[in-house]
Amino acid sequence: MAFYVYILASKRNGTLYIGSTDSLTRRIWEHREGLRPGFTKDHGVKMLVWYQAFDTRDGAFRRERQMKEWQRLWKLRLIERTNPGWRDLYEDLL
Repeated sequence: MAFYVYILASKRNGTLYIGSTDSLTRRIWEHREGLRPGFTKDHGVKMLVWYQAFDTRDGAFRRERQMKEWQRLWKLRLIERTNPGWRDLYEDLL
């Protein structure tokens, strides 16, 4: 089983959200459909722009907590380095 850390965006350079899950496809679908109440639903953050897989839940959790402490510029640079076109990567998961 894999565990994931992911970044969602409302649009290019828009509002960002970092989360973790053990089912990336399901979790992103829930965000996109507005099924998860809270920040992403309130701010229209639905576009998967970055993710990373981990072997353990603890590894993913630690990375998520680390990234949530990052400056916004660092998060933008990470997205730009791996996804310069800010494509919605959700379609790649299907």
